[in-house]
Amino acid sequence: MTEPTICKDPALYDYLLEVSLREHPVLQKLRRETARLEQAAMQTSPEQGQFLYLLARLLGVRRAIEVGTFTGYSTLCLALALPEDGKIVACDLSREWTDIGRRHWKEAGQDHKIDLRLAPAAQTLQSLLDAGEASGYDLAFIDADKTGYHRYFELCLQLVHPGGVLLIDNTLWEGKVLRPEDEDTRAIDALNRKLTHDPRIELCLLPIRDGLTLIRKS
Repeated sequence: MTEPTICKDPALYDYLLEVSLREHPVLQKLRRETARLEQAAMQTSPEQGQFLYLLARLLGVRRAIEVGTFTGYSTLCLALALPEDGKIVACDLSREWTDIGRRHWKEAGQDHKIDLRLAPAAQTLQSLLDAGEASGYDLAFIDADKTGYHRYFELCLQLVHPGGVLLIDNTLWEGKVLRPEDEDTRAIDALNRKLTHDPRIELCLLPIRDGLTLIRKS
């Protein structure tokens, strides 16, 4: 697990988990298996996963979209929050990584809620719009390639109904947004600045993990 950006004191971070984390046993197994991968830093942290779960429960989310699934930790957090007839469309490109998630989704008894689409995310999102699903979703979580964030946001904004919520991960990007020198950082900084003045939304950039922007569609 990578060191949290905001909570720099490892002892304080351990305390945070000790007194607040309620992690489903299968989520714990999935997190530990993912931690052995070279790309483990891409995994959603447990406290952020719990935030996604609680937010979905508070909002009564029935239909959700996830852009960027990796090994499916955040997917499972959201699926656990949905009712039995709920649905989450999970967008990713990697069968190798999502196969890890599939095993754990099934073990947790949540696989029937998860519609995994292995294709470019913008293509999947556009196909949902083409199928007449505009304003048909309660929540969208974006955590994928950073240069695609602007396109994913615009598509998800159409798919989420007024009053629905979007979440965009890594919007502080390890503090690199203060000096946006590479392509990924410039893309995140540009989106952050665009969202600040976007009249279609209300927002708050939360100092959770690596920065999580919480958006309500007006």
